[in-house]
Amino acid sequence: MGINYVSTRDLNKTEVKASEAILKGLADDGGLFVPTSVPKLDVALTDLAKMSYQQVAYEVLKLFLTDFTREELTNCINRAYDSKFDTEEIAPLTYADGAYFLELFHGSTIAFKDMALSILPHLMITSARKNNIKNDIVILTATSGDTGKAALAGFAGVEGTKIVVFYPKNGVSAIQEKQMVTQKGDNTHVVGIKGNFDQAQTGVKQMFSDKGLEAKLDGAGYQFSSANSINIGRLVPQIAYYVFAYTRLLAEEKIADGDLINVVVPTGNFGNILAAYYAKNMGLPIDKLICASNENKVLYDFFMTGEYDRNREFMLTNSPSMDILISSNLERLIYHIAGNDPAVNADLMASLRTTGKYQITKEMKDHLDSFFGGYTTEDETAQTIKNLYEKTGYIIDTHTAVAAHVYNQYKDKTGDDKPTVIASTASPFKFTRAVMGAIDPVYENEEDFVLVDKLSELGSVKVPNAIEEIRSAKVLHDTVVEVDDMCPEVLRFLGI
Repeated sequence: MGINYVSTRDLNKTEVKASEAILKGLADDGGLFVPTSVPKLDVALTDLAKMSYQQVAYEVLKLFLTDFTREELTNCINRAYDSKFDTEEIAPLTYADGAYFLELFHGSTIAFKDMALSILPHLMITSARKNNIKNDIVILTATSGDTGKAALAGFAGVEGTKIVVFYPKNGVSAIQEKQMVTQKGDNTHVVGIKGNFDQAQTGVKQMFSDKGLEAKLDGAGYQFSSANSINIGRLVPQIAYYVFAYTRLLAEEKIADGDLINVVVPTGNFGNILAAYYAKNMGLPIDKLICASNENKVLYDFFMTGEYDRNREFMLTNSPSMDILISSNLERLIYHIAGNDPAVNADLMASLRTTGKYQITKEMKDHLDSFFGGYTTEDETAQTIKNLYEKTGYIIDTHTAVAAHVYNQYKDKTGDDKPTVIASTASPFKFTRAVMGAIDPVYENEEDFVLVDKLSELGSVKVPNAIEEIRSAKVLHDTVVEVDDMCPEVLRFLGI
């Protein structure tokens, strides 16, 4: 039976096929596409444990993307998960200090976004062919650091597409910015904005919902789509790596078939932990979903109180991909815990838009019992990096450190010692200044690429190609605009 998709805000629950949802990215009413039902895994976990990453990904994706043929899906998967990744296993597990770190950063841009953004261009082009789309697709995305480069790398040079990435000019790490502004490809455009990520994301959403702009683009032979985690073509591939992680533990006899595990995810826009929630609902034996926030702890407060309130100071931290006060993908969870009721969800999202906050009911909050929220201060993040390195020699980035600290909070509070997978979302080489400064303050005044070499030496890890290739790369994108000039800049790039 096919799985279709509906908007979280559509009272009529109009269904579209997976390929149509991937192409649109955001629903016409501003809602997010969700599956009409969550399918159950139909291959035994013990059988999945004998499969490669690519094979496990197929077994997951086939259940959600039911209008794709086996050949189409296999082609997309094999083109995505290839030599771009520097480890054959694609997403290896590393055991350190009582937890299994799921290393999601072995792709071409050394961040977890590669796991989905390596396959999204192939899913999108396949979707366009399936739906007889004649327009060129313009990928429009806002990034808090990692999505931008991963999307640029995925779409650069892909025929029939253009990509525009907006990022907060002073809100990403030096390495993250250098990765984006040196991106090659005539179809790529990178724009810094004088604002924060939430403003960039809001600006992108406004362009998506502007019907006049849509008509203008169509007349010029273009249509928008999204590479942000709001696109189900990004969300579904993320489910696969949680299934893969469980089956690796099974294959290595760290757990028995059916044993429960916990999953910890450093969380900003809520897509990565939502993928784990879907994996759990597919039948993967996950007990607790531990949501780790940095000092922008809007999600921690939500899980504690049931109130989502973005009316607070925006904090710039050393884990910038989590510096977010509007967690877009949370809307999908809200829809589900409201009993898949678009009216309830639409009212709450309207409240968020007009007042900056909303309160869920007690009944809805009761559906969140599998979640645990925690947060980590900047000092705690740095101390976690230092402690883990001194104890084990293993070096993690700032985002993973937020998750590791919250996991320790969880264990101290509950005594729960189930096998636990921590989503390690970025290479420490992406945040060398913060990571090396945490290990020893003596490094704080060194140049970024000196720190890269020091980190390699300390951790006995080869410098990733993603870093080597930007050491002397030329800056190709230097456009910076006001928030209000985002739309005119897109039109200028497209020559409209």
